[in-house]
Amino acid sequence: MAENKKHIVVLSGAGISAESGLKTFRDGDGLWMGYNVEDVATPRAFKKNPQLVLDFYNERRRDVAAAKPNAAHIGLAELEKDFNVTIITQNIDDLHERGGSSNVLHLHGQIFQMRSVANINTIYDIRGDINVGDLAPDGFQLRPNIVWFEEAVPMMEEAAALLHNCDYFVVVGTSLQVYPAASLLHYAPPFLPKFIIDKKIPAVSSYSNLHLIEKPATAGVEELRKLLVK
Repeated sequence: MAENKKHIVVLSGAGISAESGLKTFRDGDGLWMGYNVEDVATPRAFKKNPQLVLDFYNERRRDVAAAKPNAAHIGLAELEKDFNVTIITQNIDDLHERGGSSNVLHLHGQIFQMRSVANINTIYDIRGDINVGDLAPDGFQLRPNIVWFEEAVPMMEEAAALLHNCDYFVVVGTSLQVYPAASLLHYAPPFLPKFIIDKKIPAVSSYSNLHLIEKPATAGVEELRKLLVK
């Protein structure tokens, strides 16, 4: 990490990808593409009806492949010209990477990866579909490398540590309702400048050093860049 550049840590959520056409479950009565989250995004759902869950994520994979990074993704990547930037994303898409960001930590896994149900550490790339009967080399069923609700978030410790080694914390496009990711604000030191970008600012009034930008991600990141890049 270049010593002469200040470090920005960004937490991004579904709102940033929504402007690329990817739906969020919090925008529609707890439904995600017409499904109850409990039916497609929990270990219990996978045990009950694995093909339904696999089909759901196969469709999400096609959606992500067809989507394109928007001005918010690209704008955050362009901040790397002047800052060291680490993206912590709750999103399972690869739009930050395709937008040009070079340092992305995926809290909830990645849609273009899969793994054995018996081994969380051996990851395989996947661009097509996964079906019941598709086995990993260890002989166990393959599943998306996604952190479902009710599962541990293995990258949380690494993400939280970043907030003690940065100069700015930016939260963009997240309702701060999905835990433990939403708790990252708790780890940010009181003195750390915090920029909250969302079309509807979440409940953050208890935190200090806040800069609120109540705009969609694309417009909000543009405003952020004007504030930070002198």
